[in-house]
Amino acid sequence: MPRWATFDCYGTLIDWNGGISATLGRLWPDEDARRLLAGYHALEPVVQRECPGLSYRGVLARCLRGIADAEGLALAVEDEGSLGNALPGWPVFGEVPGALAELRRGGWSLAILSNTDADLLAASVERIGVPFDELVIASEIGSYKPAHGHWREFFERTGALHENHVHVAASLFHDIAPACELGLTSVWINRLAERAAPSPTRELPDLARLPDILRELVP
Repeated sequence: MPRWATFDCYGTLIDWNGGISATLGRLWPDEDARRLLAGYHALEPVVQRECPGLSYRGVLARCLRGIADAEGLALAVEDEGSLGNALPGWPVFGEVPGALAELRRGGWSLAILSNTDADLLAASVERIGVPFDELVIASEIGSYKPAHGHWREFFERTGALHENHVHVAASLFHDIAPACELGLTSVWINRLAERAAPSPTRELPDLARLPDILRELVP
C-alpha cells in the first residue's frame, strides 16, 4: 500500500508569517509589524469559523480590514486585497524542495491539505517545484481547518490507510490538534520554538530531517 505524507502549506512549506508581515509592513510602515501579525493570527480563525464558505482571498481581505479597524489605521478599499495579491510570491522555506524531492524518490505519495483557494495554492506549488499527488483545498470543500473536513476528504479520495499516513504541519491549532483528535500520526514543524499542546508524534525544527523521521514512523 502507498505511504502518504500530507502537509499544511502556509507556515510549513511556504513562509506564511514572513509573507503576511511584509504586506503589513508595506501598508503601515510606521506600525509594529509583530503586533499587527498577532492581530491577524487572532482574527483569521474567527473569520474562518464564522464564514466556512468564504474564499481564502475573502478571508485575507476581511482580516486585513479587521486589523485596520481595530488599530484605527487607514486602508483604502483598493488595498483590501493586498494579502491575496501578494500570496503567490510568498517564499518557500529553503530546505523544503530538497526534502520533498527525497520523499518522492523514496516512494512517498504527497498531498497538501490547505486553508486556501485553488489558484493561490497552484502558485505556491509551482514555487515549491515538487509535484503533489493530491490537493485538498478549503474553498473547494467548504471547510477550514481545524474542522476535520480536509482529512475526511483526503481519506475518501485516496483510500489511504491511517497506519501508512503521516500529517506534517507547523500549526498546532489548525493541524496538530485535529490530527490528534483523529488519532493520526503527526510531525510538528516547530519553526518558532513554541511549546507543544497537544503533543504531536514527533517534532522537528524544519523539514531537513523529515525523510528520515517518516521512514522511522512508516517503514
